[in-house]
Amino acid sequence: MLIRSLKWDETELLKEFLYEAIFIPEGMEPPERAIIERPELQVYYEDFGSGRADHCLVAEEDGRVVGAAWTRIMKDYGHVDDETPSFAIALYREYRGRGIGTQLMRGMLELLRENGFRQASLAVQKANYAVRMYEKVGFQTVDENEEEFIMTCRLEDAFASANDLTGGHD
Repeated sequence: MLIRSLKWDETELLKEFLYEAIFIPEGMEPPERAIIERPELQVYYEDFGSGRADHCLVAEEDGRVVGAAWTRIMKDYGHVDDETPSFAIALYREYRGRGIGTQLMRGMLELLRENGFRQASLAVQKANYAVRMYEKVGFQTVDENEEEFIMTCRLEDAFASANDLTGGHD
């Protein structure tokens, strides 16, 4: 599995992975693909690469991109302030549960820290199994509503605890 930066000519993949990121509770039908054209979802991909927090890492296997984690400062469901990048992450269903998402998350958190950001945020539906992964990489719930947790990860804290666990090196 190769984790690498998204190439400029691959930005259309963000639409594909945005659709994959939609949490579908057990027994529910997936929405139509056109849902990603809604204005509140276009903020995740429109003009990607134009903002200082626009970063994307992809997971590639056998030459095929199978997952993506990307960030930008946007007024999305996980928005906490205008200095904190919001996270989006998705893997094709058949690649979930293999640790790829965790690798993408950790890589992106490190990239954000290297670029001077102090924290990252996301919103996740309470029933989504990914909540545990987010907690494992250092996200903590800072707010919630009826359906979602709003979580942030303080980047220095996340890497300080990771260094404690590894003796300071990976």
